Amino acid sequence: MIGRIVLASNNAGKLREIGAILAPLGFDLVAQGDIGIPEAEEPFGTFLENALTKARHAARASGLPALADDSGICVRALAGAPGVHSARYAGDPKSDVRNNARLVAALAGVADRRAHYTCVMVLVRHADDPEPLVAEGRWHGEVVDVPRGDGGFGYDPHFLLPALGLTAAQLDAARKNAISHRGIALARLVERLREESDPEAP
Repeated sequence: MIGRIVLASNNAGKLREIGAILAPLGFDLVAQGDIGIPEAEEPFGTFLENALTKARHAARASGLPALADDSGICVRALAGAPGVHSARYAGDPKSDVRNNARLVAALAGVADRRAHYTCVMVLVRHADDPEPLVAEGRWHGEVVDVPRGDGGFGYDPHFLLPALGLTAAQLDAARKNAISHRGIALARLVERLREESDPEAP
């Protein structure tokens, strides 16, 4: 199985969450910024295209397998926005506070608050890998105006999980990693890695 993997992100929250899930499985995750790799452009309109571009960029620059995550919050009443633009919804520089403020403002007076987080994970064994491993996860909830909790990052304080009565920011890290869009996608990706490493697999 693959050992050392470059994470094609400099997002500290993503590194923490992904690293916590992969570490017990024997994967050594290193952030691209720690080895001098700049962020790739993300010009595409889909999570899949952006994730694949980021993974190939990091693999090419490092000579190592690379894992990329492209994720965001998709709000039904906003036709799926912010979507792939979640990190820069309020423009540059990136700001969780300004992004959340813009989202709440966009939903002023809107009754339908349904939303979901989407995460697409792509792992390439090398830059020109013709068979990248791809996994997707979705996490359904609602957007609330008043933030709750101080955990997580991004839109987590405004992302309510109705069945739990808690926002994503009110969950401890282990619980969030077990049920989040990123946790679901990673679990599916790890399963594919296990199948690939099994010599008895068809």
